[in-house]
Amino acid sequence: MNKLTVATTNAGKIHEVRLALQELPGWTIEPLPAGIPEIEESGVTFIENATLKATHYSRHVDGLALADDSGLCVKSLGNLPGVWTARYGTTQESRNQWVLNEMQGKPNRDAAFQCAFVVAQSGSVVWTTEASLAGQITREPIGDSGFGFDPIFFVPELQKTLAQLTSEEKNLWSARGKALTELKLFLRMA
Repeated sequence: MNKLTVATTNAGKIHEVRLALQELPGWTIEPLPAGIPEIEESGVTFIENATLKATHYSRHVDGLALADDSGLCVKSLGNLPGVWTARYGTTQESRNQWVLNEMQGKPNRDAAFQCAFVVAQSGSVVWTTEASLAGQITREPIGDSGFGFDPIFFVPELQKTLAQLTSEEKNLWSARGKALTELKLFLRMA
């Protein structure tokens, strides 16, 4: 049995990876073991941060380590919060409120979710991918599924926010879901 460790402490991300890969034969999906020292996300791009995490954590686990870096890029805010998404508040609600406050009076509500995945083994990168999903920022949170910016990210094609989607629907549409599809293809070949 092959092992993929998801290098995050975010339960929502772990759930999405497990859900997307649940029917992948020959693989176990594991959370990051406790006690591994964290690494600072000092990259200036999503792929740089994912690479830092994947190579670091892959030195502490058996098998492959999957790390991601993802975030919301809001066009009228100069693509902020971007790679600094996690730094814009201590809770999901405070980060969402920051974006909503900054968007007051701005007519252009275009935004995109960006996601980078990196798989590493023993400190070396073995695979990468990046994906995105275009959408718009709502004027207030809508929906109670998902996590992070999902309640304020509206997908025009679906006429719903990501927080109004089921986990299965979100894995089909979200930037992380698109990256997970690519990951599944990679793991089938590995």
